[in-house]
Amino acid sequence: MPNLHILSPFFLALVVIGLFLASSLKIIYEYQRAVVFQLGRFLKVKGPGLIIVIPILQRMARMDLRTVVHEVPSQDVISHDNVSVKVDAVLYFRIVDPEKAFIQVADFFSATSKLAQTTLRAVLGKHDLDEMLSERSKINADIQAILEAQTEAWGIKVSVVEIRNIELTEDMVRAIAKQAEAERDRRAKVIHADAEFQAAQTLVNAAAILASAPGGMQLRYLQTLSEIGTEKNSTVIFPMPIDLIKPILQIIEKVADTH
Repeated sequence: MPNLHILSPFFLALVVIGLFLASSLKIIYEYQRAVVFQLGRFLKVKGPGLIIVIPILQRMARMDLRTVVHEVPSQDVISHDNVSVKVDAVLYFRIVDPEKAFIQVADFFSATSKLAQTTLRAVLGKHDLDEMLSERSKINADIQAILEAQTEAWGIKVSVVEIRNIELTEDMVRAIAKQAEAERDRRAKVIHADAEFQAAQTLVNAAAILASAPGGMQLRYLQTLSEIGTEKNSTVIFPMPIDLIKPILQIIEKVADTH
């Protein structure tokens, strides 16, 4: 029978070693990194895979490198042309430097979210409402560039910024509708006037061509009679040149003046 006094210390040592190894071995997934500190000082970034963290001497913090999708809350914005709108956006970002993301900022997620809100208001405030509605891609790129310049020191990469909704007040919607209707009326009148001008110019050109040919007007008259005949119309119109009746009109005017 083995001596229990000899086995007890040995068994106790095995238990201690087992607990030490169990608490030292850490599994870091592919999308994670471990920021390791030793006696309070930064040591290195470890992972992925199986790593060893010495208890008491070392401390580890897990950082997730996957892209985070964050909905920026709706912001009240006054545009450059003094229009009040509500704007929200979607922000895509991820950690590219785990050391900076853990050491340089206390809460990288909250810091990035607050920075996105203030940047969204600042950038949109420099644009008119028409630019907000028609140049979203350019505004998205401007916001992304500003965010990247600020978050680079935190080890954060902003990959995409998308303005999602631009909400207008009811009064502004009605004003824009009236403006659009007035613009459509203006375009319709311009198109109609341009068509009248082109038609008048064409008639002038046609009259000049007919006047240059002695038999042109007579041919045009015969063509008109042919068109009237195809419609089975019994009415026939005989045009009278104004030069024939002009002397008669002058005589009538002179007689009227003498009386």
